[in-house]
Amino acid sequence: MTGAIATQLQSLVNSSTVISPWDSLDSSWKNRVENAIKGDDCPDSVIYPTDSENLSNIVEYARENHRSILPCGNGTKLNWGGLVSSPKLVVSTQKLNRIIDHAVEDLTVTVEAGVKLSDLQAILREFKQFLPIDPTYTDDATIGGIVATADTGSWRQRYGGIRDLVLGLSFVRSDGKIAKGGGRVVKNVAGYDLMKLFTGSYGTLGIISQVTFRLYPYPEASGTIALTGDKNDLATASQTLLKSGLQPTAAEMICPSVVQKLDLGEGMGLLVRFQSIPESVKEQIAQVSAIAKKLGLKTAFYQAEIEDNLWQQLQNLIRVPHTNRAITCKIGVMPNRGIEFLDQLNQLSQNQGWGMVNLSSGIGNLQLTIEPSLGIVKNLRSLAQNEGGFLTILESSKQLKKEIEPWGYQGNALSMMEKIKHQFDPQNVLSPGRFFNYKI
Repeated sequence: MTGAIATQLQSLVNSSTVISPWDSLDSSWKNRVENAIKGDDCPDSVIYPTDSENLSNIVEYARENHRSILPCGNGTKLNWGGLVSSPKLVVSTQKLNRIIDHAVEDLTVTVEAGVKLSDLQAILREFKQFLPIDPTYTDDATIGGIVATADTGSWRQRYGGIRDLVLGLSFVRSDGKIAKGGGRVVKNVAGYDLMKLFTGSYGTLGIISQVTFRLYPYPEASGTIALTGDKNDLATASQTLLKSGLQPTAAEMICPSVVQKLDLGEGMGLLVRFQSIPESVKEQIAQVSAIAKKLGLKTAFYQAEIEDNLWQQLQNLIRVPHTNRAITCKIGVMPNRGIEFLDQLNQLSQNQGWGMVNLSSGIGNLQLTIEPSLGIVKNLRSLAQNEGGFLTILESSKQLKKEIEPWGYQGNALSMMEKIKHQFDPQNVLSPGRFFNYKI
């Protein structure tokens, strides 16, 4: 970063805002940024604004001086999805980390984008409340990054996705102006549901600065039952559960390699979690046990710390890369095709792939460690798309993302997104190229 640029930026922000030149960054930050951009041109710096006004001034400066921005929080998902075209500035919201408002009786909370989910959950737990989001990198993920990547996990079964939990948000537009939508509205953009539009926008439409969520009471009791066995019997059990009145908070179909890795038994698997009052948990577990017994499936029951560890191991196994060459993907299939898709994953990867699919939504994740993986990814994407689903590459080598388009969009998705991008960011300042090669 040249001295003139550094002086200009420093004049726009307060003394607590840190501006780190590229050469001064540690290797972990450099690796994350380098894996997120298309070429070899490194950004000038990483900037950490401490309030929305500073963030606004930085974005306004970038637009006026034609300097593109790569927004992020702690950078845990910086290299998800498409590669960004030569950003000049990386802007991290991790220092925007205040709890703005917690309406305990109304079960809502408003926080800045840089608040870590783990810190927020600890605060909410004191009031016997929680935010039902279980993203990748749970300890370090920030609220802004979670919303921007629509990153939620197994709690989707009961509570829906991120977009179902966001009541309102504030963001800095590409021209530096601050806008708000939903709860606590001051200014909105007519014609758009901003909460849904910004969920999964990957920092391409604006930089999220605050989010308001709906909360839920922390459950009194919890229990998980694991079903394992023949894939056809598991498919029958899954459909029986979907048609029943049971209300699991999490339910994941898992492939045989995951069953073995978690030491749950043999064959295909289904993990079902209930969280409610003790009597309800006990009764619902008993009903699932009866379904499993009738189909000849093996069962195991988990509670307390062992149960929590089981779900954490599941998330880490599938969603966190185990090697530099590992590929992680987000998938979507018809729920009644989940078992079949996981069986195909197991066959194609020769037991070197791990996957899970949500019972009700058909949304899930997979990880491949086998080499080479390009052909397997293409086959799995075709399988998903033939059933009206999708496969998006989250983390992989840059080379793989150059060989296969990461998002796998079909239909009119790209043209619609291009029009929205042009309306929100006509100068293409924010995350250029993340979804497509948009030119002004």
